[in-house]
Amino acid sequence: MNDKSVVTPNAAHPEAYRDPKAAVDQLVKLYEQATTFLCEKFTEAMQSGHPGHRYRAFYPEIRITTTSFAKIDSRLSFGHVSSPGMHAATITRPDLFRKYLEQQIALLIENHDVAVGISVSDTPIPVHFAVANDAGISVPQDGAAEFTLRDVFDVPDLSTTNDDIVNGTYELPEDGTEPLAPFTAQRVDYSLARLAHYTATEPEHFQNHVLFTNYQFYVSEFEAYARMQLADPKSGYTSFVSTGNVVITSPDDVIEPVMKMPQMPTYHLKKADGSGITLVNIGVGPSNAKTATDHVAVLRPHAWLMVGHCAGLRNSQSLGDFVLAHAYLREDKVLDDDLPVWVPVPALAEIQIALEKAVAEVTKLEGYDLKRIMRTGTVASVDNRNWELRDQDGPVQRLSQSRAVALDMESATIAANGFRFRVPYGTLLCVSDKPLHGELKLPGMASDFYTTQVARHLMIGIRAMETLSKMPLERIHSRKLRSFHETAFL
Repeated sequence: MNDKSVVTPNAAHPEAYRDPKAAVDQLVKLYEQATTFLCEKFTEAMQSGHPGHRYRAFYPEIRITTTSFAKIDSRLSFGHVSSPGMHAATITRPDLFRKYLEQQIALLIENHDVAVGISVSDTPIPVHFAVANDAGISVPQDGAAEFTLRDVFDVPDLSTTNDDIVNGTYELPEDGTEPLAPFTAQRVDYSLARLAHYTATEPEHFQNHVLFTNYQFYVSEFEAYARMQLADPKSGYTSFVSTGNVVITSPDDVIEPVMKMPQMPTYHLKKADGSGITLVNIGVGPSNAKTATDHVAVLRPHAWLMVGHCAGLRNSQSLGDFVLAHAYLREDKVLDDDLPVWVPVPALAEIQIALEKAVAEVTKLEGYDLKRIMRTGTVASVDNRNWELRDQDGPVQRLSQSRAVALDMESATIAANGFRFRVPYGTLLCVSDKPLHGELKLPGMASDFYTTQVARHLMIGIRAMETLSKMPLERIHSRKLRSFHETAFL
């Protein structure tokens, strides 16, 4: 469409598909047409100045219309809409999400016996996101160009970038169209950009199974394990990606250290089908934990686990013991506005079993003997790193009443965001100090602890993820994570 005020690419006519692959091919075509148009026009405008009109291109869209309730397998928690009507989702980076989109579209076609419509949406693509995939183009900061950028191009719009769908606060438009996916295209684009910034690795390297940790000590052990797997042609792992997008495929390849570490160093042990393992060092604190999971969630991982250190709260615990979280005391505060504290965050059976099995395999202890080195119970997460310095009457009483066995600053945040984003979650912590019992984390103690425990702890997390990677997707994605009225897409 072209007129005196707005210039857009020639719009393609909506088409209906019963072949998931063909549907995604059309999404890729429409997306590439739109972003190529914006990149070209942006480059022209930067060289020649204000063109005298706006340039605009739109995200592609998936849309289905159903007239009856579907008769579906009651064990399946996704792949079908909850009620008849119109359902739609804007799509970005269909090349990156091809496998996911083909799977979700195939389930819709199978469960509802309808074709899916692929067309151009009415949601503009912000120029910042359109040019993000072209390393040769950068958007100048506000005021640096000879004209006001938003007078010529669309910029990010918070009304389509928020989390109202996953938070359950989404208000339907006048035509009653229901959301088909948990995130809008702009929300996904925003997180893809943030992931690249915070982790210094591109989103396409992220694997379906994500380990979060709060200590850099785990990174060297993860790299050592990765090199062992690359040396074994039967392992199924194909490459290891380090911070800065450094890729190695041989155990002897050298990784040069980066000049400036990102806020959340991230490493990927990859498999060809994306079922490998990503390790993210989120650092310390619930704010970092929320930031990381807010953005990783758009990649729709199959599971994420927290494997970090904690304070043991029981006198019967020893340094180096493990804690398998069955419940969470949320005093981290960062998610209270998105997920009220009265919402229970349940343990997920498949994750719990995989973690307990992994502990048994690595420690060679089973059954009742596991209690020697592992406790199950409530993990408390707080937002004050120096909580020990406060008057202990109040905090200790709450911890005791909650039956908490461990305390950290990240686990409840990661679990709560997993619940909120419908990403299967779990927590296995390692006791590194016992402040209520006079065993503080001091330099000498810490060095010995890290030397003896980090490798074993990380291996347990890896073993659990490898177990989960062999499970069917529909088994991992529990109905516990789905509300009354859900999107069809995971």
